[in-house]
Amino acid sequence: MEISGDGAGNRVARLAGGRDQVGRARRLVSAALGRGHPRHDDCVLLTSEIATNAVVHSRSGDGGAFTVTVSCLPDRVRVSVADDGSAGPPCAGHPLPDGASQGGRGLPLLDMLADRWGLVREAGRNEVWFEVWSDTDRRAAALSPRRPAVRVGLRGI
Repeated sequence: MEISGDGAGNRVARLAGGRDQVGRARRLVSAALGRGHPRHDDCVLLTSEIATNAVVHSRSGDGGAFTVTVSCLPDRVRVSVADDGSAGPPCAGHPLPDGASQGGRGLPLLDMLADRWGLVREAGRNEVWFEVWSDTDRRAAALSPRRPAVRVGLRGI
């Protein structure tokens, strides 16, 4: 795993498209935040979900790679996973009611745990990102009549 900065203070890692690399993506986020961060567990879980989606549902898992970018800002954390693309844009799965399905929970988890998330699809490649806010900012947003809109960009489909 090659970890670098991007000049803006972000941590960036380009990982091989194997399932074993999802753990490396989680460790990158964990190290960037530190275990004491109040939203550490949410960020690590959501990173695992979107990195797994990149490996399972895109060309990243067919000998490609994916890129994880972690931005630790004063009021929020932003994580993005960019994959090598797929035939169609990612869509939400639906787990079976009896719990037999092993998949289909990633995007619903984003809805539940992230304060904002979105998808940018450009030239057949996908970048799924999420933001989680500090607890103070979450309380202020909960009192606000409007939740920020999810930004979804589908360019070059």
